Amino acid sequence: MSERPLPRHVAIIMDGNGRWAKRHKLQVALGHRKGVETLRAIIRESSDIGIESLSLYAFSTENWRRSPEEVAALMGLLLEYFTSEIDELDEKNVRIRILGDKDGMPDKQRAALINAEERTKTNTGLNLNIAINYGGRAELVRAAQRLAEKAAKGEIRPGDITESTLADELYTAGQPDVDLLIRTSGEMRLSNFLLYQCAYAEFEFPAVLWPDFDLAAYHEALDAFRHRDRRFGGRNS
Repeated sequence: MSERPLPRHVAIIMDGNGRWAKRHKLQVALGHRKGVETLRAIIRESSDIGIESLSLYAFSTENWRRSPEEVAALMGLLLEYFTSEIDELDEKNVRIRILGDKDGMPDKQRAALINAEERTKTNTGLNLNIAINYGGRAELVRAAQRLAEKAAKGEIRPGDITESTLADELYTAGQPDVDLLIRTSGEMRLSNFLLYQCAYAEFEFPAVLWPDFDLAAYHEALDAFRHRDRRFGGRNS
């Protein structure tokens, strides 16, 4: 690997579970289950190598439009994951943050998400951000509404609103912006994920489907990042 530093914040759009299942002539639910195995490995590796924040796009606000069978399978996997993995994540000092509208989730899943955040809130290791019932535009609207409420109460003036004060109202408040965004399966779009936080992110679009995204592929993406010339709108001398 290059000697340049690793990204502080990695975001991943875990795409391709359905296509993986179709390729293997399996039900879509089994593709998602295989994807969870990949998820476990990537989280462990990110924690072990010192990534500061890892953001995962697990379930968007648009995903409710999928078939009832697929949504039910995803909700079941979500509950199963937080039940089976919370002990290890807590022991590894991982802090879980949920990005998205928890109030719009079914009762059991909402309770599991709240418990995961509460149990790990004092941990100081990897920030594990899991986007569930999340949309990037909705996040920006939420931030604007919160700032407007503060202005209406006289707590701030409109002129006080800066990039920093806006960032403080996002779900990822207190964390660095995304350095590297990875979307598996070869698709090349953000799909309404972390629109503000990805302003200067480097993008990697490996063709591999998410269930086959192994640690070698992850390190290949990290290594590609370490060879990028990041100028943030300026010029390097």
